[in-house]
Amino acid sequence: MRHLKAHRKLGRTSEHRHSMLRNLATSLINSRDERITTTLPKAKELRPFVERAITLSRKARAFSDDGSDARALHLRRQAAGYFHAGNTAMSPAPGKRGQLRPERTAGVAALRRLFGELGERYKDRPGGYTRILKLGHRDGDDAELAIIELVDNPREVEALEAEKKRAAKAASAKKKGSKKAAKKETTDTAEETDQPE
Repeated sequence: MRHLKAHRKLGRTSEHRHSMLRNLATSLINSRDERITTTLPKAKELRPFVERAITLSRKARAFSDDGSDARALHLRRQAAGYFHAGNTAMSPAPGKRGQLRPERTAGVAALRRLFGELGERYKDRPGGYTRILKLGHRDGDDAELAIIELVDNPREVEALEAEKKRAAKAASAKKKGSKKAAKKETTDTAEETDQPE
């Protein structure tokens, strides 16, 4: 029986696996193209991990719109568990010889983007925020590769708008072509009626 065996182990200890999923989630959310390439089993494990974090940001958006900022803050802190915490262990004083502290980590930036842009984008979408596309096998070890991407990304929206413009342009050109043909037919029939026999 396969009871209580919900996830793939991916050949790693649980600490390593959770850290890897946090890194992959951070990379996916901070990615400029909103897509990353990884192996298929990692992508399939990453999907529910990221979607839970996005759902938390959606719920927080709804609470902040209602005025329950305490609940939104609680959800934000829960979602912070899906990313690495940042430079919290560093002292508040500047570094050696007056150097400034390093920037906060990518996990903090991912959390900011998740609750800013992505929470707004997916506020009306009830799940299904990611898409997995299979790429084939990697040359070196024959591992099956996949792209995991966020749906409704700007590149995808831009392509849909371009497609709509092309369709509208083709329809208007077709309409103009039919008007010209109709006009030509009416002039041809008018010329035939004007010509004496």
